Amino acid sequence: MARWQPHAPERLLLAALELFEERGYENTTVVEITERAGLTKSTFFRHFPDKREVLFGGGTMTALLINGVDTAPADAGPLEAVANALDLIGRQAFTADRREFSARRSAVIAANPELREREALKELGLIGSMTDALKRRGVPDLTARVAAELGGLAWKIAYERWKGATGQDDFSELARQALVQVQAASTMC
Repeated sequence: MARWQPHAPERLLLAALELFEERGYENTTVVEITERAGLTKSTFFRHFPDKREVLFGGGTMTALLINGVDTAPADAGPLEAVANALDLIGRQAFTADRREFSARRSAVIAANPELREREALKELGLIGSMTDALKRRGVPDLTARVAAELGGLAWKIAYERWKGATGQDDFSELARQALVQVQAASTMC
């Protein structure tokens, strides 16, 4: 086996997803994942701290969200900065070629309580990262928290719509629509 193999994280992710679908999350080991990917156990742990994390992309989403908020126009309000972050995620992470993979990943997560818990914790972390990025833009704490929470809810709604769509629905557009709907609903409460 070569010392360095290209695209190791993606290969490990695909191998893990296949094995989780075939055998279940609980019945799959890191060694089995690495063997399926044609990599070593040490390569796995260079990219992921544990077996659960292989489905959650490390810090990729966090970096995209922070970058999206940071690169929003200077005069953008908090929700527009969040929308900018959701646009960036749509362009870079939720592309049409990833739809089937995302649906498969969601099914694996839904089938396992440990993975559902990890996903919930990741979502909280993403909302916290958006909150912090908004505060760095000078948005007051409570406003930043509300905008980030609304953004997180819009993201979840858009993601469900996007992965279940059969057409060419664009995640960014679905996220913007969901953000408008969530904002409108919050004023009715």
